[in-house]
Amino acid sequence: MSENQFENEFSDNGFWDKVKKYARSAGESVLEPALKLYYSAQDPETPVWAKTTIYGALGYFISPIDAIPDITPIVGYSDDLGVLAAAAAAVAVHVTKKHKDKAKETLKQWFG
Repeated sequence: MSENQFENEFSDNGFWDKVKKYARSAGESVLEPALKLYYSAQDPETPVWAKTTIYGALGYFISPIDAIPDITPIVGYSDDLGVLAAAAAAVAVHVTKKHKDKAKETLKQWFG
């Protein structure tokens, strides 16, 4: 699948369904960058090119087609984390303190 196809895989419902279903197994190290990116993409001040990059990464994260299946013990989310980290690096200037704080707040609610 190309980046555009993964962007098309993204939906709010798909994102939240996966996050809720796999929060414990994915862990905070995968969910934190996903949430930071998600909140950045929801911000009207984030430019379209950055949102396209973010939605491509989040689409890969929620897609059932994966380089390493998420059910694979230990390494199942390593490809997702790599894609999320690459997207986060590409759009870093648009992931603000507000987005980071909101992601941390969400994680605190889920993981305590």
